[in-house]
Amino acid sequence: MAANCSLRPCLPSFNLQLSPIHIHSSSYYHTFNNTKLTTPPTASSPIQHLHQGFGFGIEANKKKNNNSFSRTLAVRHLTGSLTSADGLRFAIVVARFNEIITKLLLEGALDTFKKYSVKEEDIDVVWVPGSFEIGVVAEKLGKSRKYQAILCIGAVIRGDTSHYDAVANSAASGVLSAGLNSGVPCIFGVLTCDDMEQALNRAGGKSGNKGAEAALTAIEMASLFEHHLKH
Repeated sequence: MAANCSLRPCLPSFNLQLSPIHIHSSSYYHTFNNTKLTTPPTASSPIQHLHQGFGFGIEANKKKNNNSFSRTLAVRHLTGSLTSADGLRFAIVVARFNEIITKLLLEGALDTFKKYSVKEEDIDVVWVPGSFEIGVVAEKLGKSRKYQAILCIGAVIRGDTSHYDAVANSAASGVLSAGLNSGVPCIFGVLTCDDMEQALNRAGGKSGNKGAEAALTAIEMASLFEHHLKH
């Protein structure tokens, strides 16, 4: 036996790096190495080292958080991009009824396409009599496989009869069906307003231009389908 070996068992040396211990209790009481701590350690004065005996610094949620973080990293997040519109083609179906509104929406959409580098030759505008006719034409364009997204623009303004409800509901369901049946994103850019003032406010007035907003949606959806969901 070596001369300098003590009679107590030889224990391996540990260098424990402890993270701050956060205790949410006003009645915290802890004894370690015969030392009483009447106040919990804080982030500004954490217990970093235990120099005598064995000790364990535990962060209650550390393991759980690490596992959760690992699972998050494994998830694929797919999203369309507004900066990858090069080569994408778009069709815009525009209702002629309430043309004073739909023209402003169309101008907003075209300006947005230009701003995001969509070439003029990659955009086709198709006019239809009214919002009721948008869906069938959008579906036909989608099935042609010439376009990555179809933007549908119209304006339905409430009148004195229930005609408004019939047209508004039919326009919405028609655009939805067009996208589902063709497999091409069909973007709903049809205004449904109570009066002309509301429509003007949403066609470039104080509420912005909904045609421009719909164009952004068309670019993002076209990019998503083309770069991530294309078979």
